[in-house]
Amino acid sequence: MTSIFQNQGPVRLQVVVVDNGSIDGSPQMVRSKFPRVQLIECQKNLGFAGGNNLGIRQSNGRYVLLLNPDTLVKPDALVKLLNFMDGHPRVGGAGARLLNPDGSLQYSCSPAPTLSREILRMLRLPGIRPDGYYPMERWDVKQPRTVDVLLGACLIVRREALDQVGLLDEQYFMYSEEVDLCSRLRRSGWDIYWVPEAEVIHFGGQSTRQASSEMFMQLYESKLKYFRKNYGRFHALAYKLLLMASSLIRLLFVPFIWLEDSQRRRVHLAQAGNYHRLLMKLPSM
Repeated sequence: MTSIFQNQGPVRLQVVVVDNGSIDGSPQMVRSKFPRVQLIECQKNLGFAGGNNLGIRQSNGRYVLLLNPDTLVKPDALVKLLNFMDGHPRVGGAGARLLNPDGSLQYSCSPAPTLSREILRMLRLPGIRPDGYYPMERWDVKQPRTVDVLLGACLIVRREALDQVGLLDEQYFMYSEEVDLCSRLRRSGWDIYWVPEAEVIHFGGQSTRQASSEMFMQLYESKLKYFRKNYGRFHALAYKLLLMASSLIRLLFVPFIWLEDSQRRRVHLAQAGNYHRLLMKLPSM
């Protein structure tokens, strides 16, 4: 949060912090170190969408910036994002160029999910990245680019666009919220842009790594909800069958894991456990 105020420049800010049911003393720290901040304390974790919506409802600017707590805003990033939005009135949402702590590129843009793309991705066929992102390493870092989906770690949204399409959908507890929002924006005629000259360091997934198995389940549960909401029950059923087939294929190779060295074996056994749990839970999703 310090980096926001240090690199604020001429931008007028209203900073709203939503404490999503933490138990580590974060609210007390925010009150003592950042008296300018408007703090909202929740008694329970409302998820990414629920927590952000609380903050959005308390905000009053013409733009809303969703910014993860595990980020550092680099100099002029906020000014560049705002200048871009001001200069492009049909842009509903834009994202900064996210960087890893070592300065390397962090993938933050992806095509909109479709059933055919998920089939190619999960089967790891040529021409499709297994993580689903664009080949951003080949993009010009001086040139803004229109995209389908932006990562919610740093996402600025025009208030007018939010008023039109609505807030984040709270049926998603974790994952796919920004995918759903970007889809609604594009369907309503708004453009989505990646703005690489605005840079933000994202430490990435620090909280979700603490519960990787639970988050694995949340990822695919949210994707199923996304397909059901945006494409209908038939596509959701087809995606569920795809997940079943993909999980079974991976589990067939479990015996070969024991031929690997101990470090790789530990990682791959944990992955196999996740796919087994997914397979067991899929019928009720």
